Amino acid sequence: MFNRRTYLQGTALAGTALTLAACGLDDGGGGDGGDGSDGGGEGGAVPFTIYTARDSELAEKVVEDFETAHPEWEGMATILTLGAQEALERVRAESSNPQGDIWWGGTRQQLSQGAADGVLAPAPQEVIDAVPEDYRDPEGLWVGEMLLAELFMINTEMISGDEIPADWDDLLDEQYAGDIVIRDVEASGTMRAIYCAMIDRIYDEEDSAEPGYEWLLDLDANTAAYAANPTDMYQRVSRQEAALSLWNLQDIMLQKNGDFPMFDAVVPTSGAPMLVDGLAKIADGPGGAGADAFISYLMSTEVQTAMAEEYYQIPAIELDEEPAWLAELGLEEMELDWDRIAENEDEWIGHWASSIKDNG
Repeated sequence: MFNRRTYLQGTALAGTALTLAACGLDDGGGGDGGDGSDGGGEGGAVPFTIYTARDSELAEKVVEDFETAHPEWEGMATILTLGAQEALERVRAESSNPQGDIWWGGTRQQLSQGAADGVLAPAPQEVIDAVPEDYRDPEGLWVGEMLLAELFMINTEMISGDEIPADWDDLLDEQYAGDIVIRDVEASGTMRAIYCAMIDRIYDEEDSAEPGYEWLLDLDANTAAYAANPTDMYQRVSRQEAALSLWNLQDIMLQKNGDFPMFDAVVPTSGAPMLVDGLAKIADGPGGAGADAFISYLMSTEVQTAMAEEYYQIPAIELDEEPAWLAELGLEEMELDWDRIAENEDEWIGHWASSIKDNG
């Protein structure tokens, strides 16, 4: 049983177009599900459920604005906040009797696992067509919503200028010994992606993960602590227990412009791993028409432009104009073999946990 959603009060996205009824994609008012079925309710407004790993306030506000733009769906959405891995496991467990309709917020690797398990259905065709092939399942069983750039997070009150590491290998320098705090890797999609990227980028040196394992062992030697959760990490860096961490651009920018103005993002000179964060329609969900409507709304140019401007997202779809804050960063993407990462992530992170963590 799910509790009905409680609306947020007074958390408007100032200056955004989230409440516009006219979207760049189809208005998503129901109709044919992406898999050719009616998706539940024969295209009419029926209750639907969103499993989301996104920030709860952000999710609530987007759903509220969706209902403003499409009043026929008012009161029909229920949000259940889960971790991305938890969402995958729940969708799998419910496959014989699906309870959810949308999985919103998951890595490329997690969503690909769901697609392989047969628990996902294609998104609306106009959404599939709008997302570049590199950022979606070939059949549209999941689509990327945004790209999460993985960077350095620094405390500007502790280091500046030449003291700031310029690139990934600089993190291994002895000057940063005890000056790095890392979010506990196993539980974090962001950190799993960063650590796998560090292995993959030098994998071809020996056609092996061993050079990457050695690199992570040296990083462990410079790591003062592994924080239990993001809040713990933010607090440790803000209290000057460490000068820097590794994290995703969106959260760094939100913290910098929120409770931790001393934070800043640093783009490594050799590039940043770009993690695809996406969403999917759950196969045979009871409210498939609502899933189609909401996904089409969320992935519209207007909504994604607003999310970029207000929430520092890098949309997977092409925008008419790049946000000013993003253009100023000069962000470059690190070239990685994401298929190899997806195939080996569990093994690589398992090895890190058993043989590298606290052994550097």
